[in-house]
Amino acid sequence: MVRLSKAYLSVISNMNKRNTIQRKLIFDAVKELDIHATAEQVYECVAVKHPSISKATVYRNLSQMAESGELINIGNYYGSAHYDHNLRNHYHFICETCKKVYDIDNYFPDIASDITDMNGFEIKSHHLSFSGVCSECALSDNLL
Repeated sequence: MVRLSKAYLSVISNMNKRNTIQRKLIFDAVKELDIHATAEQVYECVAVKHPSISKATVYRNLSQMAESGELINIGNYYGSAHYDHNLRNHYHFICETCKKVYDIDNYFPDIASDITDMNGFEIKSHHLSFSGVCSECALSDNLL
């Protein structure tokens, strides 16, 4: 029997969304993987425990969960959308060598207001990511 985690129930109940076992399994897989997983990676994780789940169910639910704010679609990198369960304000770093996506916990709250002040835009949200070579890859390639 699948038990619903407190974290998942808190997120879903605050959004008044339908609570399904599939959504719970998918949310938990994104959280468990903790790698800014692609839909394919989430499907593979869920299918190990629940082989009857379809790829279409995983892809559809990830999309719906991102639209509703339960997860964040942080963008398409290297041909696949990546999903994040971390809903707090933060940025991302994408390593061009190993293709990992890292959280950057520094947050610059004034960046959106500065851009609004300079350009007159009405910014409702923003996503900022950096790319380069992570420290592990730099060490292995003797780049540091």
